[in-house]
Amino acid sequence: MTASLTSKTPLVYVVDDDASVRESLSSLIRSAGMAVEVFASPFDFLAQEQLIDFSCLVLDVRMPGLDGLALQEKIMAQGCEIPIIFITGHGDVPLAVRAMKAGAIDFLNKPFADTDLLAAITAALLRVSATVNERSELANLRLRFDTLTTREKQIMFAVAQGKQNKAIAYDLAVTESTVKVHKHNVMSKMNIRSVAELTMAIQRLKNVGK
Repeated sequence: MTASLTSKTPLVYVVDDDASVRESLSSLIRSAGMAVEVFASPFDFLAQEQLIDFSCLVLDVRMPGLDGLALQEKIMAQGCEIPIIFITGHGDVPLAVRAMKAGAIDFLNKPFADTDLLAAITAALLRVSATVNERSELANLRLRFDTLTTREKQIMFAVAQGKQNKAIAYDLAVTESTVKVHKHNVMSKMNIRSVAELTMAIQRLKNVGK
């Protein structure tokens, strides 16, 4: 299961074995202007090959066969980072603590107020939006970096290390004017205006591979 499809409309997945709950939540979520897909069991949800990026999961805790916490573990094991909001009619503190430690957005006991669920969904989608934007920015940064020549990359790293043009020219056995031209090209291609931004960009690129 991966989250790689994109959509401008937020999508809320609901997994609950109670048909009446699925129906009421579906109606509530749609009334708030969001799309919704419901599943009667965790196994039906796991059968989805890909999830929408701009989405979250409203998940019942106690279900036959595979409970919500076990599904959370499976989702995490597959590397999927969809935010989860747990709902339950039989909640207790240890369950809530376990769910939240594993990264859940919220843990709501039934019956809960519609506003509480919608607030939790909003918080989950805000987290997703920030993550998606960060990934998009990193992808664009990588694309810009890949347009640099080998020499430009050498000069980019040297500049970020705080070396002056004269020192860079000496190290690379080129003229100082050549360094200035390459430095200008680097800043232009990377769409960066300062050495500080350049240093931050390099650090972000390094973190991508970790």
